[in-house]
Amino acid sequence: MPITPFQALACPLDGGPLRSNGSMWRCAAGHGFDIAREGYTHLLPVQQKRSRDPGDSKLMVAARRRFLNAGHYQAIAAAVSQAALADLPPMATASCLDAGCGEGYYLRQLAAATRDGQTLALLGLDISKWVVLSAAKQDRQSTWVVGSNANLPVQPGTLDRVLCLFGFPVHAEFARVLKPGGQLLQLDAGPDHLRELREIIYSTLKPGRTADVREPEGFTCVSNESVRYRLDLSGSETIADLLAMTPHLYRASAERRAQAAALTALSVSVDVRLARLARNATR
Repeated sequence: MPITPFQALACPLDGGPLRSNGSMWRCAAGHGFDIAREGYTHLLPVQQKRSRDPGDSKLMVAARRRFLNAGHYQAIAAAVSQAALADLPPMATASCLDAGCGEGYYLRQLAAATRDGQTLALLGLDISKWVVLSAAKQDRQSTWVVGSNANLPVQPGTLDRVLCLFGFPVHAEFARVLKPGGQLLQLDAGPDHLRELREIIYSTLKPGRTADVREPEGFTCVSNESVRYRLDLSGSETIADLLAMTPHLYRASAERRAQAAALTALSVSVDVRLARLARNATR
């Protein structure tokens, strides 16, 4: 697992490069950011927050950790890793950001999938301090920061890959931090994703998203693929974890949540779309 320290962080206050200085990151202007004893750094200034404690809660973090570590989304992780590692130059160090990294599952899977001769510098970023804390506790090799996709604390034109998996893409920021030719891997739910669970939670379902992927400004689509399979879940705890790690938990009525909580077995559809988008060369 050849992982090297990530070196392209930028100061969230002035945009200057951050340099590691013992237990801190510092920029040339003198701004300093402590590395917590758990191994992560808080790079989300208060003026960039929309709430006191943004992002996923402790409940959602714990549920996602249990569900993902049980391997239920292993096929998705394998597809993401294969796409991320494709076309990387051999014997070179590639820098990769997971923008909205959650508790770090997909970055850990990517690190485990590296081939001989490949070296990765991995950065996981999330707006929730609770998920970043969980990620840092599970993986000391990658770099973990609390930050926002809207203002990535990353130096311009330094990344080979950006992952945005079930997240909130900010394509202008992704284009800014990617090298020309670098790639964005964007994973979104397909129209049938968790349909059976959603049919329990909602009285009616919204129309599914179109399968067509529009090219964001500054990007050219390299490939699109679907990952589809059936997931048979047993045990009320596992079903509760799946519900808790999605936004559906907070959108459902108390009656509908009770119906889901009473289930001891559930077969659901997994349906996701993975787009690989190349950053256009600047003119």
